[in-house]
Amino acid sequence: MEKGQISAKGPAGASLIVPAATVFISSSCIMILELAAARLIARNLGSSLYTWTAVIGVVLAGISLGNSVGGRVADRYTARKALAVLFAIASAACVSTVILNNLVGGLMWLWELSWPARVFTHVFLVFMIPSTILGTISPVVAKMALDRGLPTGRTVGGIYAWGAIGSIAGTFAAGYWLIDAVGTAAIIWIIGGVLVLMAILYSTRLWPFCICALAFLCAMGLAMTPIDWCRTTGATLALREQPDPTVIYEDETAYSYVSVKRVSDDPDKREFVQDKLTHSKIAMSDITNLQYFYTKIYAAVTSGLSGSKEKLSVLAIGGGGYVFPRYVEKTWPGSFIEVVEIDPGVTKAATAAFGLDPQSSINTVNTDARNYVDQLVRQGREKPYDFIYGDAFNDYSVPFQLLTRQFNDKLAGLLADDGAYMLTVIDIYEQGQFLGAVVATLQQTFLDVHVIKEERMPDWARNTFVVVAAKHKLDIDQILSRYDSPDELWCSDEADANNLKVKAQGLILTDDYAPVENLLAPVVRRSGKGFLADKYMQQAQRLVGLNRSREAIAFYEKAARAYPRLTTIAYSEIGFICFRQADFAAAVEAFKKSIEYNRQARLGYNLARVNFELAVSLENLNRGDEAAEYLKESAELFRKLAGEYPTTPEYQFRLGQVLVKTRDLDAAAEAFKKAVELDPNHLDNHLEYARVLELQERYDDGLQAVQKSLEYMKSKGLEENLASLRALLEVFEFKKWRESRNAEPQKP
Repeated sequence: MEKGQISAKGPAGASLIVPAATVFISSSCIMILELAAARLIARNLGSSLYTWTAVIGVVLAGISLGNSVGGRVADRYTARKALAVLFAIASAACVSTVILNNLVGGLMWLWELSWPARVFTHVFLVFMIPSTILGTISPVVAKMALDRGLPTGRTVGGIYAWGAIGSIAGTFAAGYWLIDAVGTAAIIWIIGGVLVLMAILYSTRLWPFCICALAFLCAMGLAMTPIDWCRTTGATLALREQPDPTVIYEDETAYSYVSVKRVSDDPDKREFVQDKLTHSKIAMSDITNLQYFYTKIYAAVTSGLSGSKEKLSVLAIGGGGYVFPRYVEKTWPGSFIEVVEIDPGVTKAATAAFGLDPQSSINTVNTDARNYVDQLVRQGREKPYDFIYGDAFNDYSVPFQLLTRQFNDKLAGLLADDGAYMLTVIDIYEQGQFLGAVVATLQQTFLDVHVIKEERMPDWARNTFVVVAAKHKLDIDQILSRYDSPDELWCSDEADANNLKVKAQGLILTDDYAPVENLLAPVVRRSGKGFLADKYMQQAQRLVGLNRSREAIAFYEKAARAYPRLTTIAYSEIGFICFRQADFAAAVEAFKKSIEYNRQARLGYNLARVNFELAVSLENLNRGDEAAEYLKESAELFRKLAGEYPTTPEYQFRLGQVLVKTRDLDAAAEAFKKAVELDPNHLDNHLEYARVLELQERYDDGLQAVQKSLEYMKSKGLEENLASLRALLEVFEFKKWRESRNAEPQKP
C-alpha cells in the first residue's frame, strides 16, 4: 500500500472523506474565483452581458481542458504527489490573476480589438490558466479514491456530488458574504492561501512547499498591507493597482466597486464612480450648482411643474451620489424625499465623501426599487408623489424590471396627476434601439412622453438622454425655458418619437420580454472606442512627461482618429506641445483644428486657453491682425469662466494675461489683483500684477503692492520667492526716483 493511502478494508464512507473534502475545496475555489473574476475586470471593462459571457465561457473552457489534462496526470503520476504539485501551481496561478489583470489592462493592442473580442481576450489571458489548473484536480482525486478499492460508480458519483456541493457553497459564500466582507483582491489571496495549505497537506516533502508558502506570504503582504512602501513596491510588481491620487474614498460593496474622486481643488469638485462609470458630479461648496446635464433637466422640469408649491413629495429610484435629492432638499425645504438605493455602500460613500449629511431629511430605503414600488402599491399610498426620478440606469448594466410596462403602470398609480416621471437613459441616437423601446413602453402608460438631449452632441456619439413622461399634456418648451441655456437643448416631437419607435421595431418592454442587454450592445461596442482613445491619451500624457514629444503627438492623433469626440482636446494638446517647442506654425495648425472641430461638432468645449495660445503663435509669425480676433475670443471666454467661477485664481490670472495682450491694462490689473487675493502663495500672481502696474506707470501702487507681497512671503516662510520680489522692488524704487527727478523744475 502506498504511503498516505487508506486501506481498502476500511468503511467506504470513511475512505471517501479525504477525496470528497479535497474536491469540495477545489470546486469551491473555482466558483469563488469565477465570481471574483467578474468583479475584478469590472473596473476595466464594466459589468455587462459581454463580461459575464466571457467569464462563464472561459472558466468552463478552463475546467473542461483541466479535466482532460487531469485525467492524463492521474494515469501517469502518484495521486498524492500530483495533487501537492497541482495545488501549489494552482495557488500561483490564482495569485497571477491580480498581476495579469493589472498588466493586461494596459496592453494597447487589446484596446484596438472590437469590444466583444477585447473583453473575451482580456478574460482569457487572465483566467484561463488558473481555471485549467483547478480543473485538473477532480480527475486526480477520483483516481486516488478508486485506487483505494472503492466501488467505481459510487466513488465517481460521490466525487461529482461533492464537487457540485463545493461549487454551490463557493457561489453562495462569494456572492452573499466574501465579496462584500473582504473585497475581490483579498478573496483571490485567500483562495491562493487555501491552495498553498492543500499543497502542504498533500506533500511528502514539506520544505519545497514551505518555501512556496513563505514566498506567498511575502507577496500577499506587498499586495494587501496598507503601508506606503508596500503600496509602492506592490504596485511596481503589479501585485496591486497603480495608486490613483485623485481617489479620496473607495469601497467594494456587494454590488459594485464604489469610489469618489476629486477632479479639482478650487473649486472642490468630485466625481462619484461605480465600477468604471462616473454616475454623478458635485461642487462641494454649493449643491445648487448642478454639474451634470441630466440633473439640470430634472431641476428645470421640477421647477416648471411645481408651480407655487413650497414643499414637494418625491421618489428617487437610485441614489448615485445623492446630488439631485440634496438639491430638492435645499431648494424646497421641508419636502418629503425618498431614495430607493439597493446598495447601502452607495449611501455610505455619499455620506463619507460626497457631502451627504448623516442627519439629512432624505429617507433612504436600501432595497430593490421594484420590490419597494410593489410594496407601496399593495399598501395603497395615500399621498401621491409630485415627481419620480429614475437614476438607476447606465450603458452596461440596466435593471430591466424597472423599465417594463407593468412597472410603469405601478409608477403612474403613485404619481400625482400634475406631476412627472423622469428617467435617465444612455444610448446612441443614431442607433436608438434601447431609447426607442423605452419611449414606446412609456407611451403605453403615460399621455405625454418627451426625450431631451444636449443639442451639441452629435447623433453618432454615446449620449445621455432624459425622458420625461406625464399623465397630462406638457408645455415642454415653456418648462425648459427655466434651463440655464434652453437654446442648447434638443427636445423630441411626435415625429421624433415615431422615428425612435421605428428604430426599436416597435418593441414594448414587458416583464416577460425585455432584452435590454441586446438593445444596448451598440452602445457597449461604441464605448470600447472611447476606452481605446482614453488609453491613447494617457500614453500621450506619459510621453509628454518624458519629453518624448514626437511620440506623444502620434498618440494624440491616434486618440482623435479612434474617437472623434476627443479631436478638440487632442489637437489642443498637440498645439501646446508645438508652442512650447517654439514651432509656432505647427501650433497654429493644431490649435485651428481643435477650434474648427469644436465648432463643427458643436461640442461646446471652452477653448479660452487655446484661443490665447493660438493668438500668441500668430503674433510670433507676424500675423497680428489675425491674432487680434483670437485674443478677443479668448478674453470673452475667460471673462465668462471668471464670472462662473469667481473663486478660481487660475481664470483670473489667465484673463489678466489676455487683457495685457489686448492693452486693456486697467482690467488686467484688476484681474491680477483678484488672482493675488485668491491665491497669495503663487509668486506669478504677484509678479504679473506688479508688472501691469509698471506698464501703467503706477509706481506708488507698484511699490505698495510689492512691499505687501514681500511681507506676506516672509510671514509664510516662502523664502524662495523673496529674491524675485526684491528685484522688482528695486525696479519700482528706481523708476519712482527717476520720475521724481524728471518732475523737479530745471534750473536756468
